[in-house]
Amino acid sequence: MSPESEADIPGNAVLPGALPAALHAELVAFRRDLHMHPELGNQEFRTTAAIKARLEKAGLTPRVLEGGTGLVCDIGDTGDRADGPILALRADIDALPIPDTKTDCAYRSTVPDRAHACGHDVHTTVVLGTALVLAGLHREGRLPRGVRMIFQPAEEVLPGGASDVIASGALDGVGRIIAVHCDPKVDAGRIGLRYGAITSACDRVEIALDGPGGHTARPHQTTDLVTAAARVALDVPALVRNRVDARSGLSVTWGRIESGHAPNVIPQHAELSGTVRCLDLDAWRIAPDVVHAAVDEIANMYRAKSEINYIRGVPPVVNDPVVAELLRDAMTARRGADSVEDTPQSLGGEDFSWYLEHVPGAMARLGVRRPGDRTVRDLHQGDFDADEHAITVGVEMFTAAALLHPDH
Repeated sequence: MSPESEADIPGNAVLPGALPAALHAELVAFRRDLHMHPELGNQEFRTTAAIKARLEKAGLTPRVLEGGTGLVCDIGDTGDRADGPILALRADIDALPIPDTKTDCAYRSTVPDRAHACGHDVHTTVVLGTALVLAGLHREGRLPRGVRMIFQPAEEVLPGGASDVIASGALDGVGRIIAVHCDPKVDAGRIGLRYGAITSACDRVEIALDGPGGHTARPHQTTDLVTAAARVALDVPALVRNRVDARSGLSVTWGRIESGHAPNVIPQHAELSGTVRCLDLDAWRIAPDVVHAAVDEIANMYRAKSEINYIRGVPPVVNDPVVAELLRDAMTARRGADSVEDTPQSLGGEDFSWYLEHVPGAMARLGVRRPGDRTVRDLHQGDFDADEHAITVGVEMFTAAALLHPDH
């Protein structure tokens, strides 16, 4: 779809035309190269080098982060002469430790048990493509404000690489930050948008239970540790749910429980681990105390000694209404009002939320489903792939967002 007339565009920005076919082809090739060479969190050295080389070819000066993976690149005036606060665009660059199971794909992963099964290769390519377009506009004097590109490592590693990026000063001077996340349930050419929380908080909890052990013939003389572990697994989720407002969606779900080696021996040690998810930011802040109290209550009831390792993951991504409206306006300016659809809050976690603890921002769901394809697909699966038209859509939306009036 061609851009709307200048009078219809919020902020009266003059948007460039559709992404040139040659640039789209280059970006598709770049994305496929990343897809073939996935790297895990804090190991993205090849990916970082590829991004850096292309930005430098465009005349930009990217800064690689201290750990050697991830980078930040400014376009336009971002220092003391900057005209207003900087807009930041964030991409995550890491892959997942799962095999690529696509069978008929020329660009499937070449690395065993590694895959870009969450679309980070698409996110990275979209922000890179936007950087190339904005660099050209800046040379023409058409970029109204400074823009910072953040290519973040280790999004898939709790508590996420965002904290290290923030500690490096990447948010200095930033007034707003935006991002996208691939959504295989939304058609390419569209985005899903939500005001307020769009993802869930996600933490991890690890519990160790200990007792003196004994013979299964005499459980009354010792701590029946297997029963204690079973009651923690069953009762703690219910206790946690009942001790906060039900609308917060605070929940505990176990992924592992392990204890014992023989059928007639009461073990001395048991372990449980799982995730804690929460839809509400305030409830997430008190979740560790609630979980600790529930575990201790059940463990004490069964005379088991408990040790709890509560690992903070990420808070919910809470979209700022003004910044979410900027994304809506940008997408509408490029592809019309019908290209934006409402999206539900996800129970998945995203460390983009850490940036929003410091500056207002918003994340949109970037449609990557081939129009007409009604196959049910999801993220974090080995057969994940994206309709690469979404790359052009993301670049055009981010470019429009950077060109809209800073005060809009």
